[in-house]
Parts: sequence; structure tokens; C-alpha cells
Amino acid sequence: MKLKDKVVVVTGAAQGIGEAIARRCAADGATVVVWDLSAEAAKAKAAELSETYNVTASGWAVNVADSAAVSAAAAEVVAAFGRIDGLVNNAGIVADAQLKKMSEEQWDRVISINLKGVYNCTRAFVDTFLAQGSGSIVNISSVVGVYGNFGQTNYAAAKAGVLGMTKTWAKELGRKGVRSNAICPGFIATPILASMPDNVLKTMESEVPLGRMGEPAEIAAVAAFLLSADASYVNGAVLEVTGGLTI
Repeated sequence: MKLKDKVVVVTGAAQGIGEAIARRCAADGATVVVWDLSAEAAKAKAAELSETYNVTASGWAVNVADSAAVSAAAAEVVAAFGRIDGLVNNAGIVADAQLKKMSEEQWDRVISINLKGVYNCTRAFVDTFLAQGSGSIVNISSVVGVYGNFGQTNYAAAKAGVLGMTKTWAKELGRKGVRSNAICPGFIATPILASMPDNVLKTMESEVPLGRMGEPAEIAAVAAFLLSADASYVNGAVLEVTGGLTI
């Protein structure tokens, strides 16, 4: 129970990697705050986690791209629980197209959620973190933010920006006891990948030295480590969890 008595907010937590992280935090004893665009999905997930793991969990409808909504939700979280120990910035979308075909709307939408959303959420909680003199920020980036990817100018730019913010916050906040780290997943078996043709999935798997996709729970395990006291001297790190894809 490495996260017992800790309050952890996870964005985009109703499905995929975010859901796995919220689940792992609950299993480790945390009070889990599920943020998702869908109120119904967030509340249902929180109820399921609470019942399964006998922890406090609550679901909130939050659009991370809306700074006013994020600030209001963050204030409500702190009022309800008195503190925040961990923030996992996971919410994200894709809107892929080659540069010559990418619309301004596609660019703006991905940047507003995947980049500005991370800023909005962290900015909303930073005063509480600093007042406490403790906390852990875990940003879910991507190997695409490090190496780029065909047809993902917007996504690559956003995820690279997340890495820049992660390192900047590690320098700004570390002296106050607040750690900031990032995880760069590789090919993970999420609903988005599940929708791809089998031949494409097999090709992707063949590129991974471990010969398979990663599971959301494997990303969640790394996130739980970064949130815990076991990672007390880990700050400004970018952890690639790829099965060896990038070597």
C-alpha cells in the first residue's frame, strides 16, 4: 500500500492508460480523483474503483483544455480532501494527418488538450503543492515526442512540449519538495491501437525487441513508482517504457 493516505488526481482516467493508472493507485491505497471529459464515465469508474479496492474515489467531469473549469475543479478537490499528493497528466487525443493535409482545427485541438491541458492542470494545483512542500507530478508523454512520427506533427509537438515542461518544473519546483517526471510509452494495447488492422499491429509488434505490445498496467506500474516515496530522488526524469522499441 505504497500510496496509502495519498490523494492522487488522474486526468483522462476513464479508459486506457489513465484508467490503468487510476486502478493501480487505488490498489496501492490512494484516494483517487478520476477526471474525464465524460461525467458519466468518470463517476462510474470512481464507483467501481471504490468498491473493488475499498478506497475513496470520486469522479469529476473536467475538460483539461478549459483553464477556468480546471481551476474550479482543482479548488474543489483541495477543498474536499485538504491536499493533493500526486497529479498524473494523462488526458490526450490524436488527430493525425500529414503536414500538408493537417487542418488548423486538428492542430489546435491536439495542442489544447495534450499540451495546454497539462499546463492548465499543473498550474491549478501548483500553489497547493508548494504550500505543502511536497508532491509528485507525472506527465504522460510519448516516444513520439522524442523521436517524431509520420503524420503526427501536432501530437509530436505537444508531447515534446510536455517533456520541456516536465524538466522546467523539475528545476522550478524541486527545491520546494515537488518532483516532476515524465513517462514516454511506446506501443501500448489501448482501445486506439485495438482499432487498427491486424496486419498493422503485427508489423508494429515485430519492431519491438520484446515482440509484443505493452499493457496499460505496465505504464501504470511506472507511474505508481514515480508517485511513491520509492522515487523520492527521481526528479526531471524521462522514462521510456517501450519494450526496447527505441534502441
